[in-house]
Amino acid sequence: MDWSKFQGLLSGVNKYSTGFGRIWLSVVFVFRVMVFVVAAERVWSDDQKDFDCNTRQPGCTNVCYNYFFPISHTRLWALQLIFVTCPSFMVVLHVAYREERERKYQAKHGNDVHLYDNPGQKHGGLWWTYLLSLFFKTIIEVAFLLLLHLIYNNFDMPRRVKCDMKPCPNMVDCYIARPTEKRVFTYFMVGASVICVVLNISEIFYLMAMRGQKLSHRGRLRTSRVACSEQRS
Repeated sequence: MDWSKFQGLLSGVNKYSTGFGRIWLSVVFVFRVMVFVVAAERVWSDDQKDFDCNTRQPGCTNVCYNYFFPISHTRLWALQLIFVTCPSFMVVLHVAYREERERKYQAKHGNDVHLYDNPGQKHGGLWWTYLLSLFFKTIIEVAFLLLLHLIYNNFDMPRRVKCDMKPCPNMVDCYIARPTEKRVFTYFMVGASVICVVLNISEIFYLMAMRGQKLSHRGRLRTSRVACSEQRS
């Protein structure tokens, strides 16, 4: 996968994000994509080749490996990164839709007339799109964390596993290659995912608080205008 193109697509999201969103994007690329590309893929490159069982029964090692590692950590994380960043494109597409409407409106009524004060400003439908994208990202992050936990029972990486799957002749011991490195990277990627969840939830509360302040301010303005009109009458 060409992660540089993936980063280029998401770079457009940055200018429509809040401070929390920019921190989230930095965490995704610096602590997840970069670590994944530079180190994590290499750590898991020998996971099946060096998975060794204390038997030479043909097929036993392969069956035991498939049982304990039904989905590779790196492929699961790659899928997670793709899915978790897709909701951000909802915002980009919505802004592009607004810009196209603005262009058609100006072509019809003149360049001095504007349909939007700023097509990228989070008002109206765009605010809801941005909020929904945060909910989707949070749900996807939590879903993948639960999936990883359910597949491997926990986030730990044991040094030895016991297997009695056919065609193994009996209970055999199988040894995982470089378990300490894999354990460290697993905890690191899980921790980075948890940080992203916290940032998403913080941004949701921030957006809702700012929305509440604006609505309260508008309510006070309406009240003051009504009071002034009553005094004049």
